[in-house]
Amino acid sequence: MGASKNDLSRRQFVKAGGGALAALASASAFPRRVSAAETLTVADAGGSITTANDKVLYEPFRQETGIDLRAVAREHEPISQVKAMVESNSYVWDVCALTKQQALTLDREGLLEPLDWSDPHMQELIPAAKHPTWMAHSVYASILGYRKETFGENAPQSWADFWNVDKFPGRRALRKHPVETLEIALMADGVPLDKIYPMDLDRAFASLDRIKPHIHVWWTGGAQSVQLLQSGEIELQPMWSSRLQSMIDSGAPVASSWNQGVYAVDGWGVLKGTPRAKNAVKLVSFFARTDRQTARATLLTAGPTNPNAIAGVPEDRRIFLPTYPSNLERMLASDDGWWIDNRDAAIERFNTWILG
Repeated sequence: MGASKNDLSRRQFVKAGGGALAALASASAFPRRVSAAETLTVADAGGSITTANDKVLYEPFRQETGIDLRAVAREHEPISQVKAMVESNSYVWDVCALTKQQALTLDREGLLEPLDWSDPHMQELIPAAKHPTWMAHSVYASILGYRKETFGENAPQSWADFWNVDKFPGRRALRKHPVETLEIALMADGVPLDKIYPMDLDRAFASLDRIKPHIHVWWTGGAQSVQLLQSGEIELQPMWSSRLQSMIDSGAPVASSWNQGVYAVDGWGVLKGTPRAKNAVKLVSFFARTDRQTARATLLTAGPTNPNAIAGVPEDRRIFLPTYPSNLERMLASDDGWWIDNRDAAIERFNTWILG
């Protein structure tokens, strides 16, 4: 079940998706509803993500199992919070949404519960979604978003364009975190996708030095990035594709470019030692089901990790998934192995740099 350092390949998604399109999997049969109710607390990304999750994941789980569930918004970097809860044996959360990088960091310290990989739905997932203590339920991407009325037909289409403040004037924002931001800086400096890793940090920070005076806001969460672009306070920025598509779906005057996006997987972990571990593990397995992943991918346009889910996503929504071939082929796969080895040093250097 272990994965190589960077196994999130285009081939894996295209091959899995192609097999799924050949035969539409039938909806999974729900197991018997249980009568006992036990409240689980799930920490996710908040905002539109929580709203969508409640509709297609949380409420169906409540209805089927009788287990009560409440969702809370977590910090974008929840590692320290998870660690504090487990070490103090004080569980504010039972299940937490985690990127693979975050999950592997927590797993290394023994802070996550084993999941139920005997579940047939869990076994259907792509290899990059599987880890003994973590399950990926979606593929996300950080892509360029911009205000249409600002740029018209002359819209930026690359990170070099984002760095070109003379040709593409406008108020800019960047994520206040090195993950994705360093990769973007290297692409802006002309490094090709297949040469990004191992990252040349000196070159990345030299590139960031050039754009830093032109950054109006350093955002720290997905909901903030939406508010910035929707209000017009910011006119171009990298942001997560599902958040951006939700804005487009609601009629906001914004657009996107998938070119040079950075994609990765995120999913779920159960906090080690929670007294509600049994039901928490059951919840994570529920998230792996074909019908649940189809519903979430359709609503949020986040790429599913159960390949059988692809076929159920309408074509007019499938084109907005990070895993759609014409999107995927233009993007960079985040190297989780590199980040696990270099995360602490990169964060420390980034935090020092941003204060300088």
